[in-house]
Amino acid sequence: MIKIAVFVSGGGTNLQALIDAHEIGFFKAKIGLVFSNMPECGALERAENHRIESVVIPSKGYPGTREDYDQEILRVCQAKNIDLICLAGYMRILTPVMIRPYLYKMMNIHPALLPKFGGEGMYGHFVHEAVIKAKEKESGATVHFVTEGVDAGPIILQGFVKVLTDDTPQVLAERVLKVEHQIYPEAVRLFCDKKIKVVDGRVKILF
Repeated sequence: MIKIAVFVSGGGTNLQALIDAHEIGFFKAKIGLVFSNMPECGALERAENHRIESVVIPSKGYPGTREDYDQEILRVCQAKNIDLICLAGYMRILTPVMIRPYLYKMMNIHPALLPKFGGEGMYGHFVHEAVIKAKEKESGATVHFVTEGVDAGPIILQGFVKVLTDDTPQVLAERVLKVEHQIYPEAVRLFCDKKIKVVDGRVKILF
């Protein structure tokens, strides 16, 4: 069975969506590890509540380089035979040390319709503020494979919401989050069922 690691830094609502999907047998995989760089993040409590092993390596004050840090995470994932990594609100940009061994085996969820509103600095409320400021008529969420370009990897799935004239970033974020919770488990299911193929840098869904 495919073994998944979920990387988190915050409250973990996308982690919860994946846990819930796993517990009803939505995808053929086991969530074998929750990893965090933030010792106090709420997602770790979710992991504990569902008896999922967690590992924390604090990034604040870490004595080595970013590459050293990622090498340590990589050793953990390889020791635990992790097949797929799901970034779920993980607030660090990974280095090639971590990305290359898991190329097309690492997913991320982004709260916008990539390639719009992606890249460094585009996370959380900054994304929704930018969407509203640009007077976009729709927004949504994107699940994509992680590559060395920030938010630049092949898109797996997207979900859409309308942007309303009276939306605030907070209100829009809530609507987008519901979509995230729908499409992330579906992307994992497709991966586990071997329905995803990357051809010339683009995802092809097999039926």
